[in-house]
Amino acid sequence: MLVPRWIYRFRTYLACPPLIFALVWNKYEIEADGFIWPIGIGIFLVGVSLRIWAQQHLHHRLRVHKQLAITGPYQFVRNPLYIGNIIICLGVTIVSELIWFIPITLLWCFGTYSIVIRYEEARQLNKYGDAYRRYLLEVPRWFPKMARLRNLELINEYLYQAVLVELPCLLILLPYVIKEIINK
Repeated sequence: MLVPRWIYRFRTYLACPPLIFALVWNKYEIEADGFIWPIGIGIFLVGVSLRIWAQQHLHHRLRVHKQLAITGPYQFVRNPLYIGNIIICLGVTIVSELIWFIPITLLWCFGTYSIVIRYEEARQLNKYGDAYRRYLLEVPRWFPKMARLRNLELINEYLYQAVLVELPCLLILLPYVIKEIINK
């Protein structure tokens, strides 16, 4: 359990290697800025929006009492924050213009977060017991069951706090904008 715990502890940093590679590598870029940048930024913003929506329900990093989150995106998938991270990484990889690198980024992120999620699920099972065990049986880990469409709760009283907590995600794009300006 030592390696999964270490990976869990450093999960934020372990998601970065593909992004760093995409930042420094220039070979085989697709130069179609008018097409690639809007798509990449759009996908990136979908990931950030998913994180904001999840944050409203999970209260991670919000100074609010935490409880088992089963509303909002958590009624569809167990890990919307990690899925949001993967979508953000996908958007950034597209913005980097290294389209060939997309499968590598996705494999890296899914691999890293799969280990993190298994470790986290064991911790949540200890914390929430049978309620979490039922949740594990009812809600998929990665791919949502859209048939479960209930009250989406896209906005709740924690929206402002969630946006503030997730604003630093926007800074992820800054180095790629600078790279694009420098390489022009």
